[in-house]
Amino acid sequence: MTKKNKSAYAKAGVDIDKMMSSLIKIGKKVKSTNTKGVVSELGSFGGLFKSPGIDHLLVSSIDGVGTKLKIANMANIHNTVGQDLVNHCVNDILVQGAKPLFFMDYLGAASLEPKVFEDVLSGFCKACKLNKLALLGGETAEMPGLYPNGEYDLVGAVIGSVPRKKVITGKKIKNNDIIIGLPSSGLHTNGYSLARKVLLDKYRIGENIESLGCSIDDELLKIHKSYLKILSPILYKPWLHGLSHITGGGIIENTHRIIEKNQDIKINWDSWERPEIFKLIQREGNIKFKDMIRPFNLGIGMVLVIDKNNVNEVESYFNKLEEKFYYLGEVI
Repeated sequence: MTKKNKSAYAKAGVDIDKMMSSLIKIGKKVKSTNTKGVVSELGSFGGLFKSPGIDHLLVSSIDGVGTKLKIANMANIHNTVGQDLVNHCVNDILVQGAKPLFFMDYLGAASLEPKVFEDVLSGFCKACKLNKLALLGGETAEMPGLYPNGEYDLVGAVIGSVPRKKVITGKKIKNNDIIIGLPSSGLHTNGYSLARKVLLDKYRIGENIESLGCSIDDELLKIHKSYLKILSPILYKPWLHGLSHITGGGIIENTHRIIEKNQDIKINWDSWERPEIFKLIQREGNIKFKDMIRPFNLGIGMVLVIDKNNVNEVESYFNKLEEKFYYLGEVI
C-alpha cells in the first residue's frame, strides 16, 4: 500500500499506522503474560497452544463488559475494564472446575485512540498475569460509522481445561446442601444500565459520595473480582457440589442453572450486609427489593453449594485464608 493510499484510508477514519504503532508498543507487555503452553509468536494469524491432554476437557466462555464501558469513557479511565473482562470469563469457566489456559480479545471502535487502546490492553495483561493464563491473541477493528465517536466495545473469550473426571456439573447437589456466598467487589459487570439511569441523574462523574467513601466513578469502576486463586485449592474437594458465578440474573437465577428441576434454593436475604452501593441505588431509584434481585449481585459474586456435613472444614479453610464468606441458605 502506498503512502498516498494510507493517507486516504486514514482520512476515511482508519489509521493503520497509528494502530500498528500502538500494537508494537504494547507487544512486550503481552509477551510477558505468555505461559509455557504458548507455541506461536505474536502477530501470527492464529495463536497456537499445547493441548492439555486426552484426560482433560476444554471449557470455553465468551463475554463483554456491557455498559460499564460508558462509565469508563465518562471518567476517562480505561485500565480497569480489561481486567473486568478477563476475570469475568475466568469465573465463568471456574464454576465447572476449569482453570484458564489462554485468553483472546476483540476491541472495536470508530477510531483508535492509542492511549485508550494501550490502557485497555494493559488491563488484559495485568489480569492474565494474575490469573496465570496467556494472552494468546486478539483483534482490533476501526469501524467509523458503526461505533459512536469516542466509544469502543470489548469482547473476550477464555479457554481453560478441567480433568475429565473432575468436571463440576451440579449433579451432586442434594437436599439440605448448604449455600455459601463469597463477597463481590461491587457491581462487577452487571446492572450498569439501571445503575447509570439512577445515579447519573443525581451525581456527577468525579463527585465524592460520602456514604461510599469515594467518587461515584471509583465505585462503579471497581474491578470484577476473580475467584480463581481463592477456590483453586478446594476446587475438586468431594464436598463441593456446585459453583455459581453471580452475574446478570442475580443469585436466584444463576444458582438455578446448576440445580435439578425438582430442587429449589432457600435464601436468607438478611444473612449478609449488602454493600452501600446497592443501598444507594435502591434508595435513590426508589426500587423495590424484588426488583434489585435480578439485575445485581447484591454483594455476592460467587456461590458455593457444599455438603452440610463439611461445614466445619469449609469454615476453617476460609478463616485460614482470612476470606469473608456468608451462609446464604440451603437447597430444598
